[in-house]
Amino acid sequence: MPVPQTRPHPLAPKDEAETAQVGLPTALPFARPLTYLVPPGMTLAPGDWVEVPLGKRMLVGVVWDDEDGNKDISVDRAKLKPVAAQISAPRMPKSLRQLIDWVAAYTLSPHGAVLRMAVHLPAVLQPESSRIAYRRPDTLPKDVRVTEARRRVLEAGAAGPLPARRLAETAGTSDAVVRAMADAGLLVRTQMDPVRPPLPDPAHPGPALSLEQTAAAHKLIGAVGAERFEVDLLDGVTGSGKTEVYFEAIAAALRDGGQVLVLLPEIALTAQWLDRFKARFGAVPTLWHSDVGGPARRRSWRWVAEGSARIVVGARSALFLPFADLRLIVVDEEHDQAFKQEDGVRYHARDMAIVRAQLERIPVCLVSATPSLETVANVKRGRYRRLALPQRHAGASMPSVELVDLVRNPPPRGQWLSPPLADAVSEALGSGEQALLFLNRRGYAPLTLCRACGHRFACPHCSAWLVEHRYTGRLHCHHCGHAERIPAACPSCGATESLAACGPGVERIAEEVADRWPKARIAVMSSDLLQGPHAVAELIGSIQRHEIDLIVGTQLIAKGHHFPLLTVVGVVDADLGLAGGDLRAGERTFQLLTQVAGRAGRAERPGRVLLQTTEPGQPVLQALAAGDRDAFYAAEAAARRDATMPPYGRLAAVVVSANDLTAAMAFARELAACAPHSDRVRVLGPTPAPLALVRGRHRVRLLLHAEREVNVPQAMRQWLAGARPSGSVRLAVDIDPYTFL
Repeated sequence: MPVPQTRPHPLAPKDEAETAQVGLPTALPFARPLTYLVPPGMTLAPGDWVEVPLGKRMLVGVVWDDEDGNKDISVDRAKLKPVAAQISAPRMPKSLRQLIDWVAAYTLSPHGAVLRMAVHLPAVLQPESSRIAYRRPDTLPKDVRVTEARRRVLEAGAAGPLPARRLAETAGTSDAVVRAMADAGLLVRTQMDPVRPPLPDPAHPGPALSLEQTAAAHKLIGAVGAERFEVDLLDGVTGSGKTEVYFEAIAAALRDGGQVLVLLPEIALTAQWLDRFKARFGAVPTLWHSDVGGPARRRSWRWVAEGSARIVVGARSALFLPFADLRLIVVDEEHDQAFKQEDGVRYHARDMAIVRAQLERIPVCLVSATPSLETVANVKRGRYRRLALPQRHAGASMPSVELVDLVRNPPPRGQWLSPPLADAVSEALGSGEQALLFLNRRGYAPLTLCRACGHRFACPHCSAWLVEHRYTGRLHCHHCGHAERIPAACPSCGATESLAACGPGVERIAEEVADRWPKARIAVMSSDLLQGPHAVAELIGSIQRHEIDLIVGTQLIAKGHHFPLLTVVGVVDADLGLAGGDLRAGERTFQLLTQVAGRAGRAERPGRVLLQTTEPGQPVLQALAAGDRDAFYAAEAAARRDATMPPYGRLAAVVVSANDLTAAMAFARELAACAPHSDRVRVLGPTPAPLALVRGRHRVRLLLHAEREVNVPQAMRQWLAGARPSGSVRLAVDIDPYTFL
């Protein structure tokens, strides 16, 4: 690991300038930090922030570690450039630098690409400046005209100093009006202190816990107090109150003066979670995700680095924040696929959270009603401790699950809801309850074709069909973002009124629902229609207030939400995730449908779940209907073990892409020719990827399959050491792949 030296290199004359290793947050393929001269009078230590030249640019970097003394002494010192400046900011903690080194080595990623995830904006290093605020003066000037807009500003400013934008929004006017009033003497400019994070109160009263919850909470609290690394799985059925249990562990970390990181797989899950958090701790936590704007992001980063942000709740990128005193990591919905980053640096946030907890010597709590098979295997091996919550909280019962055979109970022609499902929805609505129809497919229809000539609308840049979105009147590619208007005539044969939508998406189900139950208040919950967490929170609030009777949703509605009046859940196509031969298809389908089913009957009213399927004999669906999770996991584990597939074997994927298929395949064949082959390791491929064309680039895959004890990153590093793609050819490596597209 490269580290700065604040003393001359032992092989250099004493009068030579000192050097330091500096990590640069850049995607350039540097294998390790670069060497710079330390100017006379400047003292640097690992973790210090500096500004250094790189070519004609000036970049912000971090002084790195070189504990093994492995600095490159062959570098011509005459060619070294000096550090330009030292930046006054909290040092990057050693544990975070170690995590960056670890992730870079494990994922075979450039060091700077991983470091860049920890340094999103160089501006975060600048201390927050005092803000200008405006208040109403004690005496108003008599010779200045007060318009209606100005009167509203004066009323809003009477409560105390506010920034221009806040004051203008409150008064329903513009920032320019506020500033003009200050110039005219109608407002007084003043300095506001920098914003500080709210302080959660661990002593704030929370809900009463059951005996099972209390026992699990005490074990987690003990793990926090022990101040050592361990992994706990909080394994509870949907509605068992897992969140309230790990809140007690968070309270324990707060009482000890430490910081806590809670990772959530999706921003949409934060809405109700934040309400529960505020009810327990009397304040909101610090948020970190892609929808947090620049100023708030800069403030949050400084708060975390200074230790004043006590609890951070965020998406996977929050794992790379510079915590000053981290005491606990919680990974909620640990099984969720969203924790795997599929582009850039390909890493799994759950696994890297465990690595960071080990480096920090702190506990990590994995939380799920449907744990990943990897986590279940680690529990059985004794590496993780399982804390079970087998019952729903407050006496609520688990919903009944029924399989609706679409062969025996087909929907009416041109419709998608079978008679048993439609009857169940009608019964719920007639009783003043709510119903949810789930289909994990966005838009109106997954395919549009011409009835006259058979033309299918495909993405010009990807090997994927265009999805019709009737609400916006456009055809979308969900892989590259390409969109085009739905044409009036077939572009192939020119026929009009010949375009047919094939298959349903949530918009099409909503259309059927509106026809069937015209008096019902209907909402569609899909990421296409809800832009950002605030829109999601508003819709969730409407559902909780029973302003919505019937929800049609994708996986956005599947996890973490609590709707007391929701008693019927219908899954329109329970077979959808089982096609395609994906290694984890069965596991993911079981997890998703369990989570969807868990939305039903979470209060005193019993819940009912109906799964529409053409294959009711599928083991996944049989396990769901029987409520036998353990039997499903046992069967899935046995199949994976027999095939030495994860978690009983190891995989690594190599994707070769190029503008030209011939070039991609030729380079992939070169790689295959030098691939490792033994009794413990074999390489499959090359073969065109299932998504053979994405964003105009042809894709070819190779897959390394190894026994569990094999050091896969090392084997991959040795295999690809001599790989030199040229021209448009690119190489992407995915250790422990989660998808195979």
